[in-house]
Amino acid sequence: MELRRKVPREDDVGSLVDRQLGVGYVVDDEGHAVGNRACCDICRRHVDTPFGEGRGYVGVVADANLYHAIGGRQSADEGPFCVAHVGMFKRHHLICILMHVDIVPVGDVSAQVKREASEGLRTTYDCDVSMHEPQSIPAGAYDGDRDQYRAEEFIDLARRIGAGEKNIAITPKDLFYRRRNYVFGLAYLGGSGSVISTYRLQTSSDGGFSNQSASDIFAARVRKEVVHEIGHTLGLEHCDNKRCVMNFSPTVRQVDVKEPSLCGSCQRNVL
Repeated sequence: MELRRKVPREDDVGSLVDRQLGVGYVVDDEGHAVGNRACCDICRRHVDTPFGEGRGYVGVVADANLYHAIGGRQSADEGPFCVAHVGMFKRHHLICILMHVDIVPVGDVSAQVKREASEGLRTTYDCDVSMHEPQSIPAGAYDGDRDQYRAEEFIDLARRIGAGEKNIAITPKDLFYRRRNYVFGLAYLGGSGSVISTYRLQTSSDGGFSNQSASDIFAARVRKEVVHEIGHTLGLEHCDNKRCVMNFSPTVRQVDVKEPSLCGSCQRNVL
């Protein structure tokens, strides 16, 4: 699957890009669009805002029940931006738009984890991936009564300091969210921040599901979790297909069963 498209850059073409969503909307001239409505809409949302004006919306947290307001758009000429989908154009002058994901290591994150996370994102989303400078554990994240860390604090950190349209914190700390005993990861649906924890992904066996080594099993889990959480930031909800990477997987066994890629239905929802 690719989130990179060639986009005509002409006077009769307007690009509305939502930085927080990481989703680009390309609006053709009046011959191919109606009332500044996008020809193709990655998240199946229509753009009715006149060119150059911002318009936010409210999205929900994936893997949790939290509402988080996001929004704000810019034109194609105002600086770096993310993905777009092409309608029908007649021009031949093209530019390429590539989604940028910034990985934010929080705490002591190994080189293997950084490598696997980067590779998983590039393979699935064909995106540009950068590695942020390591960060300290956010102040106030630790809950002494639970001896765990609040996942939302890591999301806020990634969203605040990340350099990408999408940003994902990776930490070896054990995370929880509200009343849940633990989470492998957490993301705002359609937002710019997310997090995964490798703490509970490091069990040495997959229960006999495969003949892979413990190192390979752990590497595959890291790739699947980063792809899963970034999928939520792109607007994907949980998928009923147990082989799809977007399937809800509260145990490592369920993580091991699913593939590291999106099913056809989920691909169509983000393309």
